[in-house]
Amino acid sequence: MNMFLDSHSDNLKSKTCTAFDKLRPRACRGEPRRSIENLKWAGLSVIAFVLVVTGAVVEAQQPARIAKIGWLSARPALTSAQQEIVRILRDLGYVDGKNVAFEFRYADNKLDRFPALADELVRLKVDVLLTPGTPGALALKNATRTIPIVFLDVTDPVAAGLVDSLARPGGNVTGFSSIEAVLAGKRLELLKEAVPKISRVAVLWNPHDPSSAQQWKESQLPARELGLQLHSMEVSSADKFENAFRDANQARSSALFVIASALAASSQKRIAELATKYRLPAIYPQENFVTNGGLISYGPDQAERYRRVAAMVDKILKGTKPADIPVEQPTKFELVINLKAAKQIGLTIPPNVLARADKVIK
Repeated sequence: MNMFLDSHSDNLKSKTCTAFDKLRPRACRGEPRRSIENLKWAGLSVIAFVLVVTGAVVEAQQPARIAKIGWLSARPALTSAQQEIVRILRDLGYVDGKNVAFEFRYADNKLDRFPALADELVRLKVDVLLTPGTPGALALKNATRTIPIVFLDVTDPVAAGLVDSLARPGGNVTGFSSIEAVLAGKRLELLKEAVPKISRVAVLWNPHDPSSAQQWKESQLPARELGLQLHSMEVSSADKFENAFRDANQARSSALFVIASALAASSQKRIAELATKYRLPAIYPQENFVTNGGLISYGPDQAERYRRVAAMVDKILKGTKPADIPVEQPTKFELVINLKAAKQIGLTIPPNVLARADKVIK
């Protein structure tokens, strides 16, 4: 009887082990069962794994953060500077609508609109602010001391009060200086070489633009050294160009020097047309003026400054503070001559000047 019970017990154990073989493989091999602690740790490991996987899935499902870039300028339409900087940023990986969004604001050539537009961009909580020219940069700095600001084509950012120094900007502002005031003398010199007989030069500038006013001031000494008399053409709005040119003609001006300003930049074609109408050989601050019908331009290489400004924006979006990004200055300059414009006013450019041109438009 005992033998029968022992045999029956062994058979029962064998059947039980077989039934739960897949769930308790160690017990079936005669190995000791896992302790309660081991089971607890196994359970916690499973929970941790599930949480990690779930978190990864949620993170993968969240949309990438879109950086906001604000743009403030005087011109009401897309400018070459704006288009080029957007293109270069795209090459750096910032795709509009995908991981970056642009907010453009234009003052329609009315500098008194800058403060309100600057406040509007600040309220949008953009990540970085971009602006060409001194008036826009000053308006943005007055509007915020925290949002990073990058400027381009500011004549003297230290004198304007935008930065502490070029090497150590301090605060939330940095950018690319066009050193226009320094170039004023060089432009007058080139104009004199291109048109040796000139004696009285009309200077087109905007008294309401601090940068423009500084360039007008800096042009006085080199003009005297070159034996040139300067006629002041003070223009603060686009509707005053015609009268200013008429006055310059009556003052017997024999050439035109266009000082860099937001107003002049937004009226390039109009200025070139009036210069042709009054047969005034003219020199301009940027190549854009020449491609729009102007005669001669001398200034910083445009591609260089766009590229370097875009690089600053890239650094800021990646965490670098404007105070740690030195203000940069141009290292490359271009002389561009439009022979078609010269022909229209009956001017022959001297061969020695033509030979120095980086670009010649025929």
